[in-house]
Amino acid sequence: MQHHQIVSQQEWIDARKALLAKEKAFTRQRDELSAERRQLPWVKIDKDYRFEGPNGSESLSDLFDGRDQLVVYHFMFGPDWQEGCPSCSMMADTFDDAIVHLNQRNVSMVVVSRAPHAKLKAYEDRMGWHFRWLSSEASDFNQDFHVTFTEEERENGQAYYNYQTGSFPVDEAPGLSVFYKDDDGQIFHTYSTYGRGLDALLGTYQFLDLVPNGRDEDSLPFPMAWIRRHDEYGA
Repeated sequence: MQHHQIVSQQEWIDARKALLAKEKAFTRQRDELSAERRQLPWVKIDKDYRFEGPNGSESLSDLFDGRDQLVVYHFMFGPDWQEGCPSCSMMADTFDDAIVHLNQRNVSMVVVSRAPHAKLKAYEDRMGWHFRWLSSEASDFNQDFHVTFTEEERENGQAYYNYQTGSFPVDEAPGLSVFYKDDDGQIFHTYSTYGRGLDALLGTYQFLDLVPNGRDEDSLPFPMAWIRRHDEYGA
């Protein structure tokens, strides 16, 4: 436990108000950044991506489920993997409750991985999730949105992830992509984020950032090394 200065209540209030001013400035900056994000140009999607899910083969258009906006979470689960990524699993623990509310704002959300749908379904049942999870194994979707890499790309430092090229430790990566469908049925890619860009979606980390020890990851081999699937803690 770190040692901190112990002060009077009034001194604490003064320090807290000074930090509050910075927090409010950060909130305003975040709102401005969000508005700028929504003004990004769009790219029209012309490729016929196909996904395998509980309803059989579906198109990208089908995934909108009658809404105009679609969020796709790229969940790390390769075709040969036996389990989903622990960090992606921690994030997925929050999806079901969020989707209920997203639907009320004209937003659909699905999860996509390259593992076969049967394997995804078995893991979904184990985790107790109910969101729509589809396999992109038969399409180029993961490659085109830069969350799957070949062995050659990884070994040669040519894996393109988070808008830069370099090495990558595994063949799958996390990410989130957003799409819009207009009245004519045309689909547009509006946004994607990767790496620390996903940080704000990790509710557990937002809580940890508020407590005295913070994320407490400095001594770990990598920042998320402590994370387990929710049925593995204490095992």
